[in-house]
Amino acid sequence: MTASPGASRNSAPSAVPYIERGTPEFWRASLALLFAGYATFSLLYCVQPLLPAFSETFGVSPAQSSLSLSFTTAALAIAIFVAGFVSEGWSRRGMMTASLCASSLLTLATAFVPHWHQLLVLRTLQGIALGGVPAVAMAWLAEEMHPEGLGLSMGLYVGGTAIGGMAGRVITGIVTDLFGWRAAVAVIGVLGLASMFAFRSLLPPSRHFVPKSGLGFAHHRAALLRHFARPGLPMLFAMGFVLMGSFVTLYNYIGYRLIAPPYHMSQAAIGAIFLVYLTGVVASPWSGRMADTFGRGRVLITSLALMLTGVVLTLFAPLAAIAAGIACLTIGFFAGHAVASGWVGRLAREAKGQAAALYLLSYYLGSSVMGSIGGHFWTAAGWAGVAGLVIVLLVVGLALALKLRARERAGAA
Repeated sequence: MTASPGASRNSAPSAVPYIERGTPEFWRASLALLFAGYATFSLLYCVQPLLPAFSETFGVSPAQSSLSLSFTTAALAIAIFVAGFVSEGWSRRGMMTASLCASSLLTLATAFVPHWHQLLVLRTLQGIALGGVPAVAMAWLAEEMHPEGLGLSMGLYVGGTAIGGMAGRVITGIVTDLFGWRAAVAVIGVLGLASMFAFRSLLPPSRHFVPKSGLGFAHHRAALLRHFARPGLPMLFAMGFVLMGSFVTLYNYIGYRLIAPPYHMSQAAIGAIFLVYLTGVVASPWSGRMADTFGRGRVLITSLALMLTGVVLTLFAPLAAIAAGIACLTIGFFAGHAVASGWVGRLAREAKGQAAALYLLSYYLGSSVMGSIGGHFWTAAGWAGVAGLVIVLLVVGLALALKLRARERAGAA
């Protein structure tokens, strides 16, 4: 059952029906946000397979090269936090559209910069521009989707990010081998613009959200404190740091390992390994449905255990073991992120955009902080150092997941 677009203007929010799973509007909204997720992750992570190329072109170290991603994710983390506040007074769809457009244009500009520091400035601005998508998308889903279909819809959105992450890396690797990294970045920017137009045409108007004016600092501060006082939410915020920090750290430095002896892999071949991102397209909606059916804590624990298994597999020398390890880590990451992000929307009783922003602030800080720290572990101890760092982080995450599961079983989360 659906309502007319003007329903929210004439009806109390509680009287306006949610978008139910399986309806045409559900699939339109899910496809729109899949495009948004694709664009966000492809624009954000297209430079990840290019880190060795940046080291060669600009004469920078692996840790310095990783700043092209870490600066972007750090800026994105801050921008998401701000967006969580201001989004309560802006159109959800308008904010996401403007964000996708600006970040796509900045990506195109990045393809033409001659100097390293100029590239870092543009990548930082891109992180700021992208801030209007992730938290707002999560809030839109939590507000508009029927609770029984929220897990699936959130999983489909996260699946879009998996497609974006895969396409950004694979397309970049192939085009770089053929025409150079500048052409590869330009292609990603053009595809981002196309995704923005598709998103804009597909997403239905909000029905359970009306922009609010006059919300001052006192209102936002009170809502912020209530989120941290809400049992379970702080642990989910920390879970975002663990999941993304582990995932990005491994992906940042696996290219350095595979391009060196004894593997001597090309950029295109390394990019092909990222086809395992396609497993995330399946894992995200599947885990969302499993969480709706069997409990979020149980699926989250399984996801983290799978990530740990994957990291251990990458310690072995055969390329098949490394590829299997990357696949396990990828499946576990996307499954865990789909569950944790959907759980935030369910636990937050108000200001869902702000709650989503807090989760994503921690999520992208994990990418920025751990992604850069991993470079020092790579320099000091090689792949064993990187893997050891990720294992420690995932063990912390597993302890958090066990606590969340205990609260869920007690009916408290």
